[in-house]
Amino acid sequence: MKNVGLKKWVFAICVLVIGALSFPLHAGSTTIAVAANFTKTIELIGTLYTQQTGHKVKFAFGSTGKLYAQIINGAPYDAFFSADELRPLKLVKQGFAEKYHYFVYAQGQMVLYSHLNQGLYKPLNQLKKAQFRHLAIANPKTAPYGEQALSVLKSLQLYPAVKSKLVLGESVGQAFQYVATENAGLGFLAYSQVVDPQSPLYKKGGYWLVPAHLYKPLNQGAVLLAKGQKNEVTKSFMAFMKSPQAIAIMQKYGYLSPQ
Repeated sequence: MKNVGLKKWVFAICVLVIGALSFPLHAGSTTIAVAANFTKTIELIGTLYTQQTGHKVKFAFGSTGKLYAQIINGAPYDAFFSADELRPLKLVKQGFAEKYHYFVYAQGQMVLYSHLNQGLYKPLNQLKKAQFRHLAIANPKTAPYGEQALSVLKSLQLYPAVKSKLVLGESVGQAFQYVATENAGLGFLAYSQVVDPQSPLYKKGGYWLVPAHLYKPLNQGAVLLAKGQKNEVTKSFMAFMKSPQAIAIMQKYGYLSPQ
């Protein structure tokens, strides 16, 4: 009986040692600013990264323009995952970030979503008829998805007809909330927001995947900020974003390989 107890005790110690060796001796952390459209996707990637490394990743979500403004005003972020390439490259030029670790991590896609008539009518036809109260888009001044939604409306020559019906969200995340709560009948959203199985819009209503030729590519750039240059966890996570595991999650949530 004593031998059995001893074996159990030795086994328990081995389990603890192996578990400890699975993670770094000093688990670190990083804080990353992320464009709102990428919320669910990067949260899943972050969870996987933490499981594999023991390091913690904290995210701050918002519109690209707002996050950019926070960074130049001293916000304590280590890296910035934008919804465009413009702001990260501006940060490089302004000395807030370094170019070596800059890369385009994903290309977003945009949809026109409608919950009117349970999606029995095509959203594009509904947009053209303009028989709705509100159309939600992200603010074109602060959010790339809003800027490109405006471009789509102008390309289709529909902007004058729907201008008075627009409701602007601070980010595409807020535009999504307007649609999800049915305060807006239609909305230009990120494709990732409607293919997420946990989204309230998943398999409800109807959506039109906006053809790529109607707007500029939504290439989303990431950059290492000055505060994160000595943080190895930040660099490690940015490298992990290029891994097959991270790319598979991005593709699952509607993102294309960057172009």
